[in-house]
Amino acid sequence: MERVNGMRTKTRATVNEVMSHPVISASPDETIHEVLKKMEEKDVNGMPVVGGNGRLEGMVVKADIYRFMIDPGHMEVCPVSWVMSKEVVTAGLNEDILDAAIRLRERNIVAMPVIDGDEVAGVITLEDIVDFLIETEN
Repeated sequence: MERVNGMRTKTRATVNEVMSHPVISASPDETIHEVLKKMEEKDVNGMPVVGGNGRLEGMVVKADIYRFMIDPGHMEVCPVSWVMSKEVVTAGLNEDILDAAIRLRERNIVAMPVIDGDEVAGVITLEDIVDFLIETEN
């Protein structure tokens, strides 16, 4: 973060510099249980759902899964496509992280896929942005 006369100015980092990668994604056919287990193993709170053609089909976060878990027995057999968000908010590789952070807060979401052309290049989270800001201030 740059400072002018002791005041902070707009961050000049891009999403590409801050995002989590390589991409940890789910398939629409994986069960909710499998996806939650993968999230726990990889220590992530959300992941893009990518079809066999490599195309982004949705986004799933733990909160989506936890809301679904109210009905017992579904987690082991239902596909993640049942709980994923299908209208996905995304970020671009060269987008300023401040713009990405604003969109995350405005949409009340914690993570969004980062798109490079038609491919998912990574995921940017509020946690990634906060970690970056802490690192640049120290």
